[in-house]
Amino acid sequence: MPAPAPADTKALILDVARRRFAEHGLAATSLSEIADEVGIRRPSLLHHFPSKDALYRAVLEQAFADWFAIVDAATSNMLEGWPQVERVLRAAFAFFAAHPDFVRLARREALDVGPLLTEELGDGLRPLLDRAARFLEGEMDAGRLRRHDARRLLVTGYGAVLSYFSDASLIENLMAADPHTPDAMSDELEHLVELFRSALDPAA
Repeated sequence: MPAPAPADTKALILDVARRRFAEHGLAATSLSEIADEVGIRRPSLLHHFPSKDALYRAVLEQAFADWFAIVDAATSNMLEGWPQVERVLRAAFAFFAAHPDFVRLARREALDVGPLLTEELGDGLRPLLDRAARFLEGEMDAGRLRRHDARRLLVTGYGAVLSYFSDASLIENLMAADPHTPDAMSDELEHLVELFRSALDPAA
């Protein structure tokens, strides 16, 4: 079998590292384990990423770039009032459902107070938060949404969606049902949509 091309090797390293960092965290993951799973030697991995911290940073940057892309897509061709809020809420839920590694990485970063979340990621996320808050405040001023603290509302929405996936094992025990089934996720999404619609939509 021919050796993979350098670009393919780098992508495979990132894929394996993302899963291992998500499952075990930064400290409990070794470069040798990642290299073994990729099928290369540790020096070859270091050719692409000079340290574990550099690899971890690349994994997080890639993961959050995917999140930024989803937000950008959901906020292009903006709608007015509640339909736009619902659009973003559904897009965020679908993204988290399809990217369990992102959920684990985001939760680990928040709990461990990682270097990216407090600096680069914070700088990257803040413009998105500012833009979303301006939209909500404008729609509230226009009477198309009920008045709330826009920034707190955004943090509440993010936490509600993220926690459903990051705390799935606890939720399963509390609810005596698997939260990962399609029916359970559909029910949860509709519950969240209705909850926020009741809070925001003047017509609700």
